[in-house]
Amino acid sequence: MSRFFFNDREQLVNDAIEGMLISTPHANLARLDIDPAIRVVARADWDKSRVAVISGGGSGHEPAHAGFVGKGMLTAAVCGDLFASPSVDAVLNAIMAVTGEHGCLLIVKNYTGDRLNFGLAAEKAKGYGLNVEMVIVADDIALPDNKQPRGIAGTVLVHKIAGYAAEQGKSLREVRDLAQQACDNLWSLGVAMRTCSLPGSDEEEGRIQQGQVELGLGIHGEPGASIVNTQNSKTIIDTLVKPLQEQAGAGRLAVMINNLGGVSALEMAQLTKELAHSAVKDQIDWLIGPATLVSSLDMKGFSLSCLKLNDTFEQALNSPVETLGWQKPVAFAPMRTVSHEVVRDKVEFTPSDNAQIAAWVGAATQTLLDLENRLNALDAKVGDGDTGSTFAQGAKEIAQRLAQKQLPLNDPAKLLLLVGERLATVMGGSSGVLMSIFFTAAGQSLLEGKTVPESLLSGLAQMKHYGGAAPGDRTLIDALQPALEALQQGDIQAAAQAAQQGAEATASMHKAGAGRSSYVNKENLQGVTDPGAVAVAEVFKALAK
Repeated sequence: MSRFFFNDREQLVNDAIEGMLISTPHANLARLDIDPAIRVVARADWDKSRVAVISGGGSGHEPAHAGFVGKGMLTAAVCGDLFASPSVDAVLNAIMAVTGEHGCLLIVKNYTGDRLNFGLAAEKAKGYGLNVEMVIVADDIALPDNKQPRGIAGTVLVHKIAGYAAEQGKSLREVRDLAQQACDNLWSLGVAMRTCSLPGSDEEEGRIQQGQVELGLGIHGEPGASIVNTQNSKTIIDTLVKPLQEQAGAGRLAVMINNLGGVSALEMAQLTKELAHSAVKDQIDWLIGPATLVSSLDMKGFSLSCLKLNDTFEQALNSPVETLGWQKPVAFAPMRTVSHEVVRDKVEFTPSDNAQIAAWVGAATQTLLDLENRLNALDAKVGDGDTGSTFAQGAKEIAQRLAQKQLPLNDPAKLLLLVGERLATVMGGSSGVLMSIFFTAAGQSLLEGKTVPESLLSGLAQMKHYGGAAPGDRTLIDALQPALEALQQGDIQAAAQAAQQGAEATASMHKAGAGRSSYVNKENLQGVTDPGAVAVAEVFKALAK
């Protein structure tokens, strides 16, 4: 099955254009109402008082091209079907709709379909008396010996520079010459670890093997120039930077880092960090992105585009626009840091002996260590299968300190505080934090003069407050609360019995009110005791012996 949200494949592009126009932040775009097969997005505020700048191509590269229509960039964008050039008629109608006496510049990526359809439309428009020029973007350097390099993400930078020139009121010749100059000083290179998904197409096993990336993968999914046997972010950035730097030579650069559609924001930030430490870092004056500017549907890849700067290009890139897709350049600089003295929440204590407390600590920790596999098996039925290992991590830490005589056994308050501190460090997930809250709050209450049972109940209250669980929610509280309430009456045997009854009761609870089990349906919960409650019951059982 296809991994693609859509309703009607035939209407997908039309529907997407409507969604984009509805969501544009400047309310300055309109679709030309001509024919459903002619998809032209144009500036609604255009008055033909300056040179028109038009681009376009196949859809599937969003926000390109319609996302760059607006004041300061494109006057109109012509949208073809997915990965298909728009028709001659569509391009011609766009030209006729927005071109006045100052003429029109077409910006075309170097693909045969785009060149032919835009070129023929330009010739037809000239027959209507319009002044039309065209520049062809060929920024892809993946195949250095190719006489017809493809136009890829760097095209956006040409849009920006040409749009700036047109907005300044320059003549068609001046706009064209500046756009061509940008094309001549622009180089791009992309890489991907997975090609894109197509709507309505069955998923096929990808040609790119796990652990590899394809260098120079085309923005329509065309095979790349070579395979690189790594997915290491630093190595990949270095692999891209080297040929880009060779092409650009010395001089100041604006570098655009473009998400091809399927890379997470986390990964794009990682790649940007690698770029900031790469061999080209000293040449970068402006960074554009990381952002999705020219995508390839959901392709898991990215591209770098380098533009050699001059004063005009720099001013053009930084001029304001009113578009949906453009990313404002950022002056490139190393990460800023601010010195701050570290805060260490460390319990100060002196190791001490107490045979009875040592026996209790030993019994509790050994019980939890012995329960690891049993608790994991229970948790696998209702959660993520790691409760036993999580409790065992905490128990192992305290058991080691007991064996090394590194616990304040004769100072119960400090002991509880220390246990709380260590569990927050060594136990994973929410369980570690909850148990740390319990022991820390109990230790603080003990310092304030409360009895041990009162202090443990105070710890429980804070655990419930921050964790959000209560008795009946199918958590360890169902065993811990009745046990501590019984302990307050001074009877450890009654506490152990109450804990056991509380744990057993969780097996008949149809709904968990907290924790991962709260996402599990009642059929999977039925008859399974909560692993945290079992842990509490078994510890009290060991303490009662």
